[in-house]
This record gives sequence, structure tokens and C-alpha cells, in this order.
Amino acid sequence: MSSTVSGTPLAYPQPAAIATLLKPITWFAPMWAFSCGIISAGQPVAGKWGLIALGVALCGPLVTGTSQAANDWYDRHVDAINEPNRPIPSGRIPGQWGLYIAIIWTLVSLAAAALLGWLVLAAASLGLLLAWLYSMPPVRLKKNGWWGNAACAACYEGLPWVTGAAIMGGGHVPAAPVLISAALYSFGAHGIMTLNDFKSVEGDKQMGIDSLPVLLGVKRAAVVACIAMALPQGVMMVLLSAWGHPYQAAGVGAVLFTQLMLMGRLLRDPKAQAPWYNGTGTTLYVAGMMITAFALRH
Repeated sequence: MSSTVSGTPLAYPQPAAIATLLKPITWFAPMWAFSCGIISAGQPVAGKWGLIALGVALCGPLVTGTSQAANDWYDRHVDAINEPNRPIPSGRIPGQWGLYIAIIWTLVSLAAAALLGWLVLAAASLGLLLAWLYSMPPVRLKKNGWWGNAACAACYEGLPWVTGAAIMGGGHVPAAPVLISAALYSFGAHGIMTLNDFKSVEGDKQMGIDSLPVLLGVKRAAVVACIAMALPQGVMMVLLSAWGHPYQAAGVGAVLFTQLMLMGRLLRDPKAQAPWYNGTGTTLYVAGMMITAFALRH
């Protein structure tokens, strides 16, 4: 059903509907990873607050907002059935405006990234490409749990981390430990993305989306997700110790050990316990990211 004003269909999107389309709740993860990048670079922030603020906007409202707008546009027919109150199927964002907003946000993102240097522009361009390929036919990475979750993990964790470090480093390629850490936590985020798929297993089957719970079954997908989350943290702990940061390695080990305990409950009933684990285990995961970032700054 289309939204109307005095019985007339809307010609332009409502501001509140645009905000809903861009899904601010999804901005936290990339902004957190960006903060890890800022800290891990080990550079003073004095005189760089304007660049940092622009980087936060780039990673959150702009690139992540673009991905949400593109996803809603290409999912509008499904949402008309399953979530008819979403901005596009409800008519609060009428006509082609969902697509227009995604395109405009892409261009604004690229312009903002260009102001932050070639490396940030490259990272943002890759993130935007993955955002479009995730949802847009015929590629539609989201139809395969391996590829779709990898794209999301890179956009939510790895690329924002590198972006933050690059800004603080004056546009230079970050040091190897920073890149390795960003890659490891990006790998682990694949498991976090899998946890989000447990809530829609039946719907994914009907729509032909091969999420990992669909491909592997719920139990096996949960095991794969736990391994994906735990393994890179274990490697990170070993690396931090080798790099001369034993206390931070112990901190990462402590949050990993606690997650392993929580994973036992998750594996008993993955579909029911995934939301609970997202609020507990995932919080510990991102805490380990910050511990790592503070280790690398020294």
C-alpha cells in the first residue's frame, strides 16, 4: 500500500523514511572498526579531528548507508510480502527514489573518500562495489552464504579498520601488523554474519538464498560460525605475544575463552540462542578488536 498525502501518492521520499532506509543501527560495527584503525595507527589525533569525523561519516552513514539502500531497493518485491511497512514497499519512498538514493549516496561516498587520500578512496570503492554486488542481480552475492557473508565481513570490519589507519598515517599503507589484524578480524566476522542468518532459514529456503544454515543445516552452520569466529582470535593472541604484547595477548585470550564457554550454549540451539549470543559473545569479540588496536599503537 502506498503512502499518500490527502489521497495523493507521494512524489518525493519522506525524510524520516530516508533515515529508516539507511538503517543507522547498522552503522555501529564499521564505525567501531574504523576507531580500531585510528587507534592501531599509533599516531597523535591532534589536528586530525576533521579528517576523523569525515572518516566516521564515510564508514557509517555513507558507505554502510549505501549498502542498506541498495539492498532494500533490490529486495523491494520480497519486502512487499514479508515487510510491507519498509520504506519502499510502503510508498514512503516512492517510484525509483530508492535506487536514486543508493546512487546519490554512492557518489557522495566516493567524493568524501577522495578527500581522504587515494588509499581511502580505494578502500571505499571496493566497499561500495561489494555493497552493490551483494544485492544487485545477476551477481547478488547474498544468495550464497560463503560469498555474501565474506563481502559483509570485509565491509563491516576489515575495510573500515584499514581506512582509519590510512587516515592517521597520512594516506600511507598501514604497517603489516595493522593489515594482518584487520584481515583476521574481518575473517572472524564471517561467523558473526552467519549468526544473523539463523532467523530467516525458512524464508531463505523459499527465496532460493543459500545461506550457510540452508546449505549446511543449522547445527553444522553454527559449528562453522563458531570456528570462523574463534580461529582468527586464537591466531591474533599468538601474534600479539610474538610481537611483544603479552598482556594484550592475554586479554584477547580471556575474551576468547569466555566466548568459547558461551558458544556451548549457542550450539545447543543455534536458532533460539543466536540473538542472545549476538548480545554477549559478539560484544566480547569486538572488545578483543579494541584490545588489539591498543596493543598495535605501541
